[in-house]
Amino acid sequence: MTRPSVRAYVAAMLMVSSGAATGDWTLDIETGALWLSRNDVQIPNNSQGDRFDLLDLTGKGPDPYLRLKLERDWGERHTVTGLYAPVRTSGTGTFDTDVNFAGETFVAGAPVRASYQFNTYRIGYRYTWRETDRWRLRIGGSLLIRNANIRLQQDGRTAEDPDLGVVPLLAFEATRFWTPRWSTELDVEGLGAPEGRAIDASLSLNYLLNEDLSLRAGYRTLEGGADNGSVYTFAWLHYGLIGVRYGF
Repeated sequence: MTRPSVRAYVAAMLMVSSGAATGDWTLDIETGALWLSRNDVQIPNNSQGDRFDLLDLTGKGPDPYLRLKLERDWGERHTVTGLYAPVRTSGTGTFDTDVNFAGETFVAGAPVRASYQFNTYRIGYRYTWRETDRWRLRIGGSLLIRNANIRLQQDGRTAEDPDLGVVPLLAFEATRFWTPRWSTELDVEGLGAPEGRAIDASLSLNYLLNEDLSLRAGYRTLEGGADNGSVYTFAWLHYGLIGVRYGF
């Protein structure tokens, strides 16, 4: 294949990956399995609450997951995104010592049913500041709306701590095109402060099937939490991902 034809093919791939091959929209469906390596909790974050590892109750996984992302291109450089990324896991275990959580005491040795929810909704913007036949670099940000909850149940006692909030994130995306069909993508959203942090990063290998459809597989990690006067919660999630992107 000659160099000009390679450039033309890669240009078509660039448009597909941004949702502009046959239209301005891209639907991204991601699924796979997730594991947790950390889920530390203390509510309230004072002498009235006890710190414990929620994984002792829920286990580490794996659990199935699903993420849905919709992108809309505006011109050649501007993209608006919407993401729905639910996380939910549950299980039953026991504490080695009595645990005070959200105003209730859960005794050691008796089964405790636990559930962990961290559903997020994001509205974002990406700006393409560099694009060649080998690279595409995008920067931007998003607003993360979290709908989180931790619930414990034991012998008729129930305690939970629902949390609804908004967190701003910065975004960076780098795509390296190796051949007309194969590319590697790094996508990072995150921000930190003394009261907490949130980091969502993925690395995937992408394969272009045709001008409208591409497949990908890789790894994603989600890490973060809060440490303030009312709560201490930090979790670290790991995803084995497969995905489909469709441009229309």
